[in-house]
Amino acid sequence: MLDLLSGGTVSNFSILAMGVYPYITAQIILQLLMPIIPALERMMRDNPKEGQKWMEKWTMILTIPMSFLSAFGQINIFNQMAGSSGTASILYYQNGDLLPTLTTIISMMGGTMFGIWIGQLISEYGIENQGLSLIIFAGIVARIPQNIIYIMADVQRGWWMLSLILIILVLIIFAIVYIQQGRRNVLVHFPGRRIGNRQSMSVTSNLPLMVNMAGMIPLIFAQSILTFPAIVASFFLQSTTDWIKSFATSVYTTFGGTGWIYSLLYFVCVVAFTYFYTDVLFQQQDYGENLKRQGAKIPNVTAGEATQRYLHKVQQRITLPGAVFLGVVAVLPFVLSGTIFQGESRSAVFLVSAAGLLIVVGVVRDTFNIIEAELKLHGYQERLLR
Repeated sequence: MLDLLSGGTVSNFSILAMGVYPYITAQIILQLLMPIIPALERMMRDNPKEGQKWMEKWTMILTIPMSFLSAFGQINIFNQMAGSSGTASILYYQNGDLLPTLTTIISMMGGTMFGIWIGQLISEYGIENQGLSLIIFAGIVARIPQNIIYIMADVQRGWWMLSLILIILVLIIFAIVYIQQGRRNVLVHFPGRRIGNRQSMSVTSNLPLMVNMAGMIPLIFAQSILTFPAIVASFFLQSTTDWIKSFATSVYTTFGGTGWIYSLLYFVCVVAFTYFYTDVLFQQQDYGENLKRQGAKIPNVTAGEATQRYLHKVQQRITLPGAVFLGVVAVLPFVLSGTIFQGESRSAVFLVSAAGLLIVVGVVRDTFNIIEAELKLHGYQERLLR
């Protein structure tokens, strides 16, 4: 899964093996801290511009320790996979020589910071706010031809496997777009305004609440939480104490990314984090106070706190299908690998991976909307019509 999302850099043990995920993890941590620390929430609400600068600054600072821990964890995983010979022997601390390990960790951290810099350049001089997303998108798409070659290497079953995967892909992409575009429109009345001696009429509009407000963040967060026990357990697999080694092996096996227990835990975590992250984002929006300031009101609902509670209740209800859908798509590769594609190449299964498809579909949709908005802003469509 990590190799797919990184564009093959994990299998090559590239300096970009971590991609830009430490930066994304740092962003998630700071967003989750906002409702916990009232001062941060007030700063973002009262002075959004300065708050955004503060968030960008501390996200970059927090990325450094996150990338260090991620690099150390990846090195340890490679060490356990390769044993005590080969590449692993020069990566780890041995015979009092710490320099090879530090060199590898610093190189991987530098690769991550380089990827973040490239993403920021794309956002600044290219497509706004899409730099990091396009880097992840490019890594996923770059692996598709190689995975198709692996599938077609099987002369007897390659064609039917590819045909079946394409059918599944079309159905999943349709479902992703349908859920991502899903909205619940809440009726809102805006009062008329006095302009000079004239009074404008009141306006009735809709407040759209998204079915999946959290996007793909719950998938990344759930995956990070579930892989953390395996990373910790990998440090104790070579323990001389029998019960510690046995316990570490069982934890490493359970959270290693295979088995029905991991799939079940992954589904539960995705659903739980979807609700949690949606609640965090919803509280930051503060619809009740914003509508009250504009004088707007939802029919039969008191303005202010009562409006916020009503909208929160509606959001909780419509989040259920979005959360269950994310959970189903998240465990779909594991279900397919144990049923339809049992014994087949895992590259075939992870062509329909949840995180990969959500990123690809989301980035294409957002990029298309941004380009369309820029065309309308500069009047290109009107010129073409003429």
